Amino acid sequence: MPEPIDAMSFEDALSELERIVRGLEGGQMKLEDAISAYERGAALRKHCDAKLGEAEMRVRAIVQNDDGSIGTEPLADTGETGR
Repeated sequence: MPEPIDAMSFEDALSELERIVRGLEGGQMKLEDAISAYERGAALRKHCDAKLGEAEMRVRAIVQNDDGSIGTEPLADTGETGR
């Protein structure tokens, strides 16, 4: 049974998505297998987008303080969904 997507790291999800794309491009899958692979690939892409959005928000929260040190500040809720 495949690993649950919500438990995967960005890197693992992206790697599996790349394998799925290569398999679909190869054209050697049976129709039902290709549909299942496409569905999982779509879920993996959504997971990767969410992980990238989270990382982007964390990076945006990094600020340089007046003394030159690096710190973070809370982000205001801008209503952005990330994607």
